[in-house]
Amino acid sequence: MSQDCIFCKIANGDIRTAFVAENADAVAFRDINPRAPLHVLVIPRAHFDSLASATDNLLLGSLLGLAAQIARDEGVDDAGYRVVINTGADGGQTVPHLHLHLLAGRHLDWPPG
Repeated sequence: MSQDCIFCKIANGDIRTAFVAENADAVAFRDINPRAPLHVLVIPRAHFDSLASATDNLLLGSLLGLAAQIARDEGVDDAGYRVVINTGADGGQTVPHLHLHLLAGRHLDWPPG
């Protein structure tokens, strides 16, 4: 855990947040600034600054599996959804803790911007 990391504090329960889902590796919660009708963040319990520093492929698979489970639970799996991982400043990452964005509930254009 990084002492100043807001996502570490959420994952550890130091900041109370309603979880949409969780497993042994990760927690998921609704984004406070949603970019789609469904916008859920999936974060690992362990701290990694970004995808660039994540070396545990089993963990990465667990994160994607949890995102897919949430899409099924939320009923958006048939219509479609997007999972985004922003990495680094140029990639749009604003919180230095690896996290996935699950976006759904409207048509998502390509390219994203």
